[in-house]
Amino acid sequence: MSAATGNRTPRVYARRTAVLAAAAALAAGAALITAPAAVASPPTPVDAATARTYLGQLTVRAEGSLTGYSRDKFPHWITQSGTCNTREVVLKRDGVNVKTDSSCAATSGSWYSEYDGATWTAASDVDIDHLVPLAEAWRSGANNWTTPQRQGFANDLTRPQLIAVTDNVNQAKGDKDPAKWLPSVTSYRCTYARMWVDVKHYHNLTVDSAEKSALQGILNGC
Repeated sequence: MSAATGNRTPRVYARRTAVLAAAAALAAGAALITAPAAVASPPTPVDAATARTYLGQLTVRAEGSLTGYSRDKFPHWITQSGTCNTREVVLKRDGVNVKTDSSCAATSGSWYSEYDGATWTAASDVDIDHLVPLAEAWRSGANNWTTPQRQGFANDLTRPQLIAVTDNVNQAKGDKDPAKWLPSVTSYRCTYARMWVDVKHYHNLTVDSAEKSALQGILNGC
């Protein structure tokens, strides 16, 4: 299901160009239409040249199976500090003017989704995407990790592995790699590829041949 067609009444989905509709949308209690002046983001990935080098160092191997896979094997949204878990930390990091309650839940703010160019004012409209999906990681070598290793991967705030995006877009991406899914905002694809390679290289995950070809094509155009 795409973010444009999801059943969100009375919420409103729109891209940054719909500036004139902002007042009406806000009056209806809808998501903010225009992108914030400042956009927070995950840690900066390696540059394109480094990403190309890293990609060449990754082991190319056919994807493994999902036998034995479960999201529970990647404990995520662990407590980071005080009452704040990983999701809440990312919501505050990637949002603008985010306010939270005593339990660290976001009560207001705005979140610009780099994948599709939408901005939301309700945290419930935002997912925290594992850039390299958990199932993809499992098929790429994480099946051999310990639970603490998988937990570190699923809550990695140091690498560009977690990003706040439109929930329906994240769900449409699922566990697809860049050969099968890319952000609809084409100007973000170079950054996305850099992030993907940065994460896979750090965590010593493999790539399949189609995935590598897709990444090479993007990075060569950066």
